[in-house]
Amino acid sequence: MASKKLFHCTSLVLLLVFVFCAVEANARTLDDHDASMHERHEQWMVQHGKLYKDPYEKELRYQIFKENVKHIEAFNNARNKPYKLGINQFADLTNEEFKARNKFKGHMCSTITRTPTFKYEHVSAVPASLDWRQKGAVTPIKNQGQCGCCWAFSAVAATEGITKLSTGKLISLSEQELVDCDTKGVDQGCEGGLMDDAFKFILQNKGLATETIYPYQGVDGTCNANAEANHAASIKGYEDVPANSESALLKAVANQPVSVAIDASGFEFQFYSSGVFTGSCGTSLDHGVTAVGYGVSDDGTKYWLVKNSWGTEWGEQGYIRMQRDVAAKEGLCGIAMQASYPTA
Repeated sequence: MASKKLFHCTSLVLLLVFVFCAVEANARTLDDHDASMHERHEQWMVQHGKLYKDPYEKELRYQIFKENVKHIEAFNNARNKPYKLGINQFADLTNEEFKARNKFKGHMCSTITRTPTFKYEHVSAVPASLDWRQKGAVTPIKNQGQCGCCWAFSAVAATEGITKLSTGKLISLSEQELVDCDTKGVDQGCEGGLMDDAFKFILQNKGLATETIYPYQGVDGTCNANAEANHAASIKGYEDVPANSESALLKAVANQPVSVAIDASGFEFQFYSSGVFTGSCGTSLDHGVTAVGYGVSDDGTKYWLVKNSWGTEWGEQGYIRMQRDVAAKEGLCGIAMQASYPTA
């Protein structure tokens, strides 16, 4: 009887030791994981030049960073999407904070009178794929920073494209001129605007200065009349692509880079890294970008090649390939809803 009690006591002690060791090992694993995550956050801060005003803000940003990394890694490990997410410059922002940065005035699109003409209406044949970068009609990726002037970058990229096609010269043009000087109508610098109104300003202003003469500052400034007077490129007008028609958009992009508006508010768009983006997103237009080509991926997925203005650390060196020819008439993320281009 005594031996049985001793056996039970010994078993209980061993069980308690096992449980204690398991808990301690798990705690060590959690501590190691947290230490590793802290190290990743520190490295990320150095990489992106991030500085926080106090330890409280740093801890808050670290917690957001940790949650974002967890969701990014879970998404990539699922292996059921044709695109990947990555830890980029937006990794310490909640999705709500990220959405607030996008200032395209999509809610005003329905109040803008669309142009009645579409010069590419009767185009019947287009190449199977096209990349305007390869034809020298696209300047290097730019970065709008924290200024909500995506509309200016989109309009400028389209203007740079048509200037190359009409003159043979690729000239980097000034977004800051639009931010500072195009403020009498809908466009309001870092607080948002519309590409059509930017084209209207370039037309009425009889041109736009170069990036060199009127460099980007990323803040609302006072219009520099001397710099503004140095016109390096001009347009003769602008036209809207018929809304909700990817086939019409294809005709336009086959002939020149085109300004497009999209819904870029989703978590997956925030951290897009590579591949053909297939969702998820809605059609609440909040970001202006530029369609600079189209093609077909290795797995047969048709896509739009889109130039963004968030620097080269986002997406595929600053670009995103977005699924083309989707079931929704608006196109993925609403890309076919509000497209327009300048004419020369």
